Amino acid sequence: MASPGEHASFLPPVLTFLSAAVIGVPVFRLIGQSAVLGYLVAGVLIGPSGLSLIAEPDTAASVAEIGVVLLLFIVGLELHLSRLVSMRRDIFGLGTAQLVVCALVLGGAGVLAGLQIGAAAVIGIALALSATAVALQLLEERGDLGSAYGSRAFAVLLLQDLSVVGILALMPLLASAGHGAGGAGGPWLGEAAASTGRALAAILAVVLVGRYGLNPFFRLLAASGAREVMTAAALLVVLGTALLMEQVGLSMAMGAFLAGILLAESNFRHQLEADIEPFRGMLLGLFFMSVGMSIDGALVREVWPQLFGATLAAILVKVALVAGLFRLFGSDTLGALRGAAVLAPAGEFAFVLLPQAAELGLTGATATRFAVALAALTMLVGPIMAKGLDRLIDRRLSRASEAEAEPSAELAEGAGEARVLVIGFGRFGQILTQVLLAEGIPVTVIDKDVGQLRAATRFGFRIYYGDGTRLDVLRAAGIGRVETVCVCVDDREAALKIVDIVHEEFSSVRTFVRAYDRLHAVELMNRDVDFQIRETSESALAFGRAALEGLGLTPEAAAARADDVRKRDIARLVLQQAGALPDGAAWLRGAEPVELRPEPLTAPARPARALSAETRDLLGQDRREAAERVLAKPSAAPDEPEGTGDPELEAELETEGRGRDG
Repeated sequence: MASPGEHASFLPPVLTFLSAAVIGVPVFRLIGQSAVLGYLVAGVLIGPSGLSLIAEPDTAASVAEIGVVLLLFIVGLELHLSRLVSMRRDIFGLGTAQLVVCALVLGGAGVLAGLQIGAAAVIGIALALSATAVALQLLEERGDLGSAYGSRAFAVLLLQDLSVVGILALMPLLASAGHGAGGAGGPWLGEAAASTGRALAAILAVVLVGRYGLNPFFRLLAASGAREVMTAAALLVVLGTALLMEQVGLSMAMGAFLAGILLAESNFRHQLEADIEPFRGMLLGLFFMSVGMSIDGALVREVWPQLFGATLAAILVKVALVAGLFRLFGSDTLGALRGAAVLAPAGEFAFVLLPQAAELGLTGATATRFAVALAALTMLVGPIMAKGLDRLIDRRLSRASEAEAEPSAELAEGAGEARVLVIGFGRFGQILTQVLLAEGIPVTVIDKDVGQLRAATRFGFRIYYGDGTRLDVLRAAGIGRVETVCVCVDDREAALKIVDIVHEEFSSVRTFVRAYDRLHAVELMNRDVDFQIRETSESALAFGRAALEGLGLTPEAAAARADDVRKRDIARLVLQQAGALPDGAAWLRGAEPVELRPEPLTAPARPARALSAETRDLLGQDRREAAERVLAKPSAAPDEPEGTGDPELEAELETEGRGRDG
């Protein structure tokens, strides 16, 4: 068991990180900057170059890598294999061109600055790589990950992750060539072939397990109903795949992305995303803070003019080169600039490549420190420049809108996301979605019944396995981007909870709700839903209209009668909701609502009568008839007892009498 002293030594760093995040991020969001910048600055302040509140930044950095891993897993979940295949031109064409061109230009600048060719090549490659975590976070904050330029930016990031294993294998060859050891080519080629074989074997194993094992595995866990086990299984799959990829020489982020791709077609992918999201957010913030802590304050103070000049030059060169390549591959000007801005900061792998280059003797200690500080500063300055560019573009689009010009078509691309979120795909939701499908309205369906989700796959909808009463599930399903939420669950409490969440968190989204019964409809009306309907009301009215036609009425007369009943029913429902009727008055007093009993909307032509003694006994009709006789007399006869002995029944009948008189 851990001693109190061990607990005390463990908690201060955790509290320091949490305090830095809670203070730093809201401050930067309030001044209109990205959360990434808030984390980075918080890391600088608590790190060795600031207040030195964290004694071992390297330990935090190793834990924080898991945030990047989880981020890539969630990104993989959003990509289907078909979309990945359709992106092959951007991945292998644009991605390769970006890496080669940027590495050559930045490496050439290093040679001009006096570096050896090997050192300049490594530093050029390290700076040519882009920060996956920063870029994806910026795209997510903008809501542009599904846009055309966002997809191209992601394709570049994916190619960079794929190329890391080759770059790491290339560095020993550069080192041996630099030392004139030309005979090292044979062993190096053999080792490269062996590492490539191990990587391919591991990828094949992961693909086979993912294709044939993961869906049955998660289906079994979902049937158990233990939600925390699903979370544990998701973490097991992500971290296990990431570790396997790292063991064979690939990046952990690449392994997590592969796991996400394999689960992208699964019915459980959205539930997994909701379970992973809290871990991803916190650990990714820790990663950004660890980058801030890695900035060498002493070096910055010593050579700050050269360092900041190199930082601005590297960012501007990358923006110019990447924007030009985006234009070459079909982006418009605004999309190219935005894509280049998110890719401008140097990548996380710079902190892996540069220390390894120093160990191999490719770069000296001073050059390595300078390059690491430069990479970290690009991650610090890059989001600021991206935010400034966003403001300039938004201003330009605003002016264009005033001049009745259409905004960039590319920036609007990806708007084919779902317009309606349907929660519950049972017998009611299935009929509703048929109407939406017939009109071609894009729909996302949430349900936690695996059988219903399998049925939904035949409709071509976006399908989300999860509990619709959870805010994280609603967010992951994209509720913030839809116009309308249709709540079709058959659990009245769950429906009310969903309405409360939507109204509190997403006030601009309209709520259309299936009511279970009349009392549920009144509760929904009190919550100001945009539309509610009792699940059987319209079908029963249609049934009644058909019955009238079967009894000889013309279709027009039957429809008119049904419409009249519908209007009377709605009017009574509104009065009950307002507390204007006796059975609805509890609403105004704030008391628990009483049960709303069915009442005739048209005055009956004659009183009801039971047709047998058993029925009269069950309905208490003998007592009722006696009470009616007593109330009808001005006074009780001498030979009859006063009243009926049932004051409650007498009061009820007296109330009914006043209602008829009114």
